[in-house]
Amino acid sequence: VQLQASGGGLVQAGGSLRLSCAGSRSIFSIAFMAWYRQAPGKQREFVALNTNTGGTNYAESVKGRFTVSRDNAKNTLYLQMNSLKPDDTAVYYCNTIPASLSWGQGTLVTVSS
Repeated sequence: VQLQASGGGLVQAGGSLRLSCAGSRSIFSIAFMAWYRQAPGKQREFVALNTNTGGTNYAESVKGRFTVSRDNAKNTLYLQMNSLKPDDTAVYYCNTIPASLSWGQGTLVTVSS
């Protein structure tokens, strides 16, 4: 498995979760990494981007609420999610951008109202 996302769970609206994505050094040293999500019945969509020099970009729907970061020493990408909404319910995945690796199982985030 090249990338493994974890940290999902059930949380009430307004709550927070922190997702992690562990990978190999060869990926994290050169790649722009991103979080994506797929809600039930919807297509997978971009959530947040982190460049290998720390630059970030976010989907409009999560700006101001989510923060993407990485720890290159640990080959890990993070997504801090605050002020969660029911619309954030989805399976969250990490991948390069553009996505070039297998998607893996992702991690399920469920936000209850």
